[in-house]
Amino acid sequence: MRKIITLAVVAATLLSSAVVAEAQQRRQVMLDKVVAVVGGSSILHSEVQEYAEMLVQQRRQMGYTSDRDPMNEALEGLLEQKLLYNQALIDSVDTNTSDVSAMIENYMQQLISEAGGIAELEAKEHMPIFNYREMLRQRYEEQSYAQAMRNDVVGGITVVPGEVERFYNSIDKDSLPMIGEQYVYAHITKFPSSLKEAQQRTKERLLDMRERVITGKTKFSVLARMYSVDGSAIRGGEMEPAPSSMYVRPFAEALEKLKPGQVSEIVETEFGFHIIELIDKKGELYHCRHIVIRPTFTRDELMEPAHKLDSIARLIRLDSLSFEDAALQFSDDASSKHNGGIVSNHDVLERMGVYDGARKTATRFLKEDFGSQGGKSLEDYAALMRLKVGEVSDSFQSADLKGNQMSKIVKLVEIIPAHTASLEEDYIRLEEMALQHKQERIFKEWLDKKIQAMYVYIDPEYRDGEFVNKNWIK
Repeated sequence: MRKIITLAVVAATLLSSAVVAEAQQRRQVMLDKVVAVVGGSSILHSEVQEYAEMLVQQRRQMGYTSDRDPMNEALEGLLEQKLLYNQALIDSVDTNTSDVSAMIENYMQQLISEAGGIAELEAKEHMPIFNYREMLRQRYEEQSYAQAMRNDVVGGITVVPGEVERFYNSIDKDSLPMIGEQYVYAHITKFPSSLKEAQQRTKERLLDMRERVITGKTKFSVLARMYSVDGSAIRGGEMEPAPSSMYVRPFAEALEKLKPGQVSEIVETEFGFHIIELIDKKGELYHCRHIVIRPTFTRDELMEPAHKLDSIARLIRLDSLSFEDAALQFSDDASSKHNGGIVSNHDVLERMGVYDGARKTATRFLKEDFGSQGGKSLEDYAALMRLKVGEVSDSFQSADLKGNQMSKIVKLVEIIPAHTASLEEDYIRLEEMALQHKQERIFKEWLDKKIQAMYVYIDPEYRDGEFVNKNWIK
């Protein structure tokens, strides 16, 4: 640890500084101590401490605490993650590292902004930024492989109605879960009528970029940094090498046709419009960079469908038009317009690729279903909170799951008060609980076997804590 010391510092200050330095060095050694090993992966005390602090912070935000020691809980969580990661490598489980790279870059930009610059972040973390980025890459990549391995174990598990009923009957009636307040609502959505024109403008922008790259006027990476709208932009659009199967089909098909150095024609996917440059290909791994942009609209173009929806809302409030008829005539949402505009989780299931009935379509939404995790927009929730049952909102701006901008109005159809779960009223929620219970049971059985088969060592100093799975201590 380097220090700048002036000649005017007295002996007492020197002694104090030495004591502080020694204490900090001892703390650093402690932070770097290996406390456990799983397979070929070690767990540092600093990792456990950081994870424990995150757990405490998350619980404070959610308004509850745990009786369990957060350090011990964090250690067990990391033991499980390391085991999953090592087993994923053994089983050659695939994961999309390009998503990891984008997530890291977004997070890095957030950290740099919060710290006030790269130099400030390096000082805060006591390491060069490229070392910190590599540390994050390894961490997030490990988490990605661990999640992929867990999905491989439980992803194909389903429950049938008989299992749901048995799960419900197995719960003590005094311990039945409470279902929070739920909302049933309908919407009418409208995209700008100039969507095709905006898409054409987007294609023309990409054609111009492609021409500039091919003629050598501008490097592909420079244009990606300037215009691409996803996390790879910070790296000049560069993606981690990956098999084509890791990309959505239109992107993969275009990629497979390229030779190193070639730039694709415009490719449309659910994420926007792309051009792709293949850097090289080794075996089945494609190393490429891309630029992705989405259609943008002028304020007048965005307000055009909003004004139309406000006119429709006025007619509905005057009883000149029913919401159901308006949804059928005017809504751009194909999944709800034939059902009176009633909103469901159909779009979320479709995006997840769930078509086999493993999860049922739901039309009741809890507060926590609104937001990035639940799939329903926070704008919807904000509009619903201003309504009484039966009322219709003014128009507001929103976006679908693909990021396409649109206007919408919503109608609050019903508020279902918080209540004790019942098979008749809450089958879908109970089905989710039964499925989760079955997944947890099967995963635990799998985990117990893998713990016995894989090398696991925990430092004696850390063995006295309360482990939920007693098999960790061998």
